[in-house]
Amino acid sequence: MTQRKILITSALPYANGPIHLGHMLEYIQTDIWSRFQKGRGHQCYYVCADDAHGTPIMLKAQQLGITPEQMIAQTSQEHQADFAEFLIGFDNYHSTHSEENKQFASEIYTKLDQGGYIKRKTISQLYDPEKQMFLPDRFVKGDCPKCGALDQNGDSCDSCGATYSPVELKNPRSVVSGATPVLKDSEHYFFDLPAFEQMLKDWTRSGSLQDEMANKLQEWFTEGLQQWDISRDAPYFGFEIPGAPGKFFYVWLDAPIGYLASFKNYCDKTGVNFDQFWQKDSDAEVYHFIGKDIIYFHSLFWPAMLDGAGYRKPTSVYAHGFVTVNGAKMSKSRGTFIKARTYLQHLNPEYLRYYFASKLTSSITDLDLNLEDFAQKVNADLVGKVVNIASRCASFISKKFDGKLSAEVAEPALLAEFTAAGETIAESFERREFARAIREIMALADKANQYIDAKAPWVLAKNEATLAEAHVVCSMGINLFRVLMHYLKPVLPAMAKEVELFLNDELSWSTYQTALTNHSINVFKPLMQRVEMTKIEAMVEGSKENLQPTVAAPKAAETKVAPAAVSAESAIEPISETISIDDFAKLDLRVARIINAEHVEGADKLVKLQLDLGNEQRQVFAGIKSAYQPEQLIGRLTVMVANLAPRKMRFGLSEGMVMAAGPGGSDIFLLTPDDGATPGMRVK
Repeated sequence: MTQRKILITSALPYANGPIHLGHMLEYIQTDIWSRFQKGRGHQCYYVCADDAHGTPIMLKAQQLGITPEQMIAQTSQEHQADFAEFLIGFDNYHSTHSEENKQFASEIYTKLDQGGYIKRKTISQLYDPEKQMFLPDRFVKGDCPKCGALDQNGDSCDSCGATYSPVELKNPRSVVSGATPVLKDSEHYFFDLPAFEQMLKDWTRSGSLQDEMANKLQEWFTEGLQQWDISRDAPYFGFEIPGAPGKFFYVWLDAPIGYLASFKNYCDKTGVNFDQFWQKDSDAEVYHFIGKDIIYFHSLFWPAMLDGAGYRKPTSVYAHGFVTVNGAKMSKSRGTFIKARTYLQHLNPEYLRYYFASKLTSSITDLDLNLEDFAQKVNADLVGKVVNIASRCASFISKKFDGKLSAEVAEPALLAEFTAAGETIAESFERREFARAIREIMALADKANQYIDAKAPWVLAKNEATLAEAHVVCSMGINLFRVLMHYLKPVLPAMAKEVELFLNDELSWSTYQTALTNHSINVFKPLMQRVEMTKIEAMVEGSKENLQPTVAAPKAAETKVAPAAVSAESAIEPISETISIDDFAKLDLRVARIINAEHVEGADKLVKLQLDLGNEQRQVFAGIKSAYQPEQLIGRLTVMVANLAPRKMRFGLSEGMVMAAGPGGSDIFLLTPDDGATPGMRVK
């Protein structure tokens, strides 16, 4: 086998919050692939870093009364502790707030500027005169210019769904200080992405991306690539742009550069040749594992930046879907928005590693963490099948045969069947078809248990005449278990170490095909406990956050005493005034299928939906971006108000309204009819 040079990265976690199980999907997927490649004998490195810059981090540090540097250092410790306990085997973990990142960002920017790829334009933005800072859309609130609803965000109205520019808000105020913002001009720096359009078209269709990703990018090519604003004005926590005092690199400019910086930091410490991996003509392989919500940055901006600055482009960018829990979005109120640390307080991390692996494929499909299925699968597969093989055989070897395996292999053909599956399983791991690999491994585990059941060594061991046969049967069972654990080693690295101690043997691709004979093993110790639903319930309870609103203290002049707390029921919106059946009949509610969904450039809350009503199609702008990514919506059925008058919006014409429940923010729940409903059906 030819040794490959492989560099692997995961997307950088943002340094202003904890890791949750949605994040862990990506790091577990990447770690399994990295461990597999290392196990195959390749020169493989896995690096990552904290994404440590940006306005949110600056403002949160101010709220905490500490410096941004203190906050990101503390967050880095917390992130790395979580990753370590989930057995994520980074070769190096760094930060984008590092000297290496600063040097690479400056170098890449300078090369792009010298190549004519940096443009300068003057733009107008709202400015906070008190904090003396420019305000992005989400840092401005005010009254909707269309319907007058109070306390709306800077780009769209939750009440009427209208979209607008922040400068159109009535009574605007800064979310940062509460001051009234003013309009102010500023020169910004733009990366000329359209200059790389042909290169990007070729690269995205070269096999470097999954088909779903390449198809999605084709839509952006059709709409036309836009120049990308890469600068932010002071105050801003980040790196200052060379030769531009008071101008800073936008966080998404230096975030992916963190891949180079973390690897360079590792190379400087270990002597690995950095240029062999990143120079233009490199024969090494570079892979980025990311979530599907950041495809745009990693598949357009990032390869264009690298190409323009004289570096090689990634070999492949692999995107995965989102994590849902019990079939729904992760929810704080339901206790299914589970932080990594909360999980670790209750459950073995290898339970989750195995469950995710058993469902992960090479597609961008969302993965559902069904907590009941989670318990059943771990208990049935790992405890009931794999570990059961060793526990059934090991005691006989220890008690009856002095802990030594037999000198012969009872069933050479069966062992050959197990080892012959190795290359098929390896191919599944290589192609990131982890679920397929797990299915093949568990099918073999079933055969091993069937063999032991048929031979019944516990019966054979009772009779002196058949004691030797019991020895070879149990030894055979241990050898089959050894092969299975070799295949599972990238998924269950901690359990694999315990198995290696038990077997007095390393689980290796170079030796797994040769059986252990006349070999001493150690006393078997339990390798994995069953998942208890009580622990899952405790984890869910520990994840619930009290979202009940608090009551403000009364003013001194008031005599009314506020209650100590508000009940959950009182937080529900009151029922509206009674209407007649005739009033309701005026609404024409129809089942519609979402045939396309995409982000709206310049809008923080809007998603543009293309709806199929059976005999026609409609375009609708929906304020659901905080709760759904466009990729999640395509293909699902929903309900829309079909006879609502079309409304001209800043981003286009909205021809109806989709129906959703919830108070807003991340708690928006799109209505979906039962299976069997078809586009165009009227809701009565």
